[in-house]
Amino acid sequence: MVKIERSKPAPKSLQIAKKKGKGSYRREDVIDRLREDFHDKCYLCETKGLQDPEVEHRLPHQNGKNLKRKYDWNNLFWSCGHCNNVKNKYYYSKNIIDCCKVDPEELLVFVAADESIQIEPVNKKKRSAKVTADLLNDVYNLTNTGIRLAACDNRVKGVFIQMNLLFNAINNYIDDSSNKDYEDTLKALLSRESEYAAFKRSYIRENKDLYPDVYGLIDEE
Repeated sequence: MVKIERSKPAPKSLQIAKKKGKGSYRREDVIDRLREDFHDKCYLCETKGLQDPEVEHRLPHQNGKNLKRKYDWNNLFWSCGHCNNVKNKYYYSKNIIDCCKVDPEELLVFVAADESIQIEPVNKKKRSAKVTADLLNDVYNLTNTGIRLAACDNRVKGVFIQMNLLFNAINNYIDDSSNKDYEDTLKALLSRESEYAAFKRSYIRENKDLYPDVYGLIDEE
């Protein structure tokens, strides 16, 4: 989960549906804008190039009863079916970090080590950080059904593929920091647009004393 810059204003079809109080919040212009704004990644698990994309409401619209939430551009997020399904319980119906307004990387630590995934809140007393960390841990580790086991396994494997790419890129960069290609590769891997970026960026931040030059390549804007 990384900071996302949401484009403005709201898509035309959404503005019309909101004004009428009826219609679809999944028109082509909405889909295209969400896919582009969220770098074609699920806003929760950060899986890229989704085969099962969904337009997800961060705050539930109670089966269409809450029209303000249903058609609110700021309440629509690009999600995968797995994450949307895991999030579908009352505990996660509010207090989830709005990654378009708040930087999740300032509130959460993303750890991928020893073949396991763990997300921890920086401040456990901050409700939004605690609830979001719980949700993300479920997204990567909830295995109470066969389908969820497979979905979690795919995402965990994806995270470690990206981490291995990062480690290889770090070694190449350390061996020859003057090589622009090595620097560009690291920048791409550490950009918010990359798949599972939060884990790679968090690793570098947690080890900035070990990799000060690599830390300097993280885009913080």
